[in-house]
Amino acid sequence: MPMLPEEIECLIKAALPDAEIAIQDLAGDGDHYSATVVSEAFRGKSRVQQHQMVYAALQGHMGGTLHALALQTKVPDAKPPL
Repeated sequence: MPMLPEEIECLIKAALPDAEIAIQDLAGDGDHYSATVVSEAFRGKSRVQQHQMVYAALQGHMGGTLHALALQTKVPDAKPPL
């Protein structure tokens, strides 16, 4: 059974509560998504480590109920001083 975008977002939010998440269904089949995840937790981490954090949040769904996820991770832009 395919995963809903809301399920993906919920899993990521549970691991990265501050994350801003945008998910798009690429094929309309519930199996192929792209996700952009922005979180302060990524600061100081390599891109590989950031992706590993998101995959860990998905709790083993990758390759099973979630076939493909094109992932982009970012650190939030620095806020300008007041």
